[in-house]
Amino acid sequence: MTGPALVRVRGLTKRYGDRTAVDGVDLDVHAGEIVGLLGANGAGKTTTVECIQGLRRPDSGSLEVLGLDPSLDGDRVRRMVGSQQQDSALPDRMRVGEAIALFRGRRSVPVEGLLEAFGLAAARNTSFAALSGGQRQRLFLVLALLNRPRLVILDELTQGLDPAARRDVWEAISVLRDAGTTVLLVTHYMDEAEALCDRVLVMRSGQVLDSGTPGELVLRHADRSSIRFAALDEELIAGLRLLPGVDSVGALDGTVEVRGDRASVAYVCAELTRGPVPTDLRIDMPDLEAAMVSLLSRPTDIDTVIATDGVVPTLTGGAR
Repeated sequence: MTGPALVRVRGLTKRYGDRTAVDGVDLDVHAGEIVGLLGANGAGKTTTVECIQGLRRPDSGSLEVLGLDPSLDGDRVRRMVGSQQQDSALPDRMRVGEAIALFRGRRSVPVEGLLEAFGLAAARNTSFAALSGGQRQRLFLVLALLNRPRLVILDELTQGLDPAARRDVWEAISVLRDAGTTVLLVTHYMDEAEALCDRVLVMRSGQVLDSGTPGELVLRHADRSSIRFAALDEELIAGLRLLPGVDSVGALDGTVEVRGDRASVAYVCAELTRGPVPTDLRIDMPDLEAAMVSLLSRPTDIDTVIATDGVVPTLTGGAR
């Protein structure tokens, strides 16, 4: 159950010369949830969170973060919000303990417990250069949490990490959730968003195309499944076409592919158990990545106008 909105953004627009980086974005982040901003590079995700932190001043729109306007009270907002920027780094020779001493305020949490929770207790005297990629990102999480923030903003926290290190960082973020910390997460990894986020917003060209839980986006934009296996007898294949939820059954180079909705998978698998079960059976269920591919491949309103009329209108807001 989520609490009140700690972040409330309405009609956020930010331009750089003739380029509109963020175009009419609405966003709420409620206490106790993890919200993800998704999209390809250049979608406007980082600019959005920089405006939320008061690092950039928007051209229009309203922002409220922890009851403050970051455009007017940026210093106070940044003291209250824990953050890790996309290009965060520390001096190579700085030790973990020295970094903590540098960032620690008067209201900081017990350091030993924080280091233990994020697996860095034994690395207190280790230099930044000697830390692994996963340890560096966990250190940035420690620094972001050091002064008891109610809200933490993480921008591409696991970019460039190997799969094992990414999983370690995911576990660390789950620790934040369990402790009641609210997280705004910028990522372009769909498995990361699916594993961590309560809600996600998909951005393209500065606009929000859709938002909801990962499951809701999958249902709206990628609800079709596929099942592949070596060709069986024609009678069975014909029977598969009659099963509930099946859209199509095709065969190519000795492989049968059955496409349909989620429920069709159960019916097809039950039918296959009536005879020898294929040893090469492969089931592809829709996921957030499939939903993103579907959503981002669709033309926006402006794309449609350009294609049909050749005229670019003035946009006053993003897609909701």
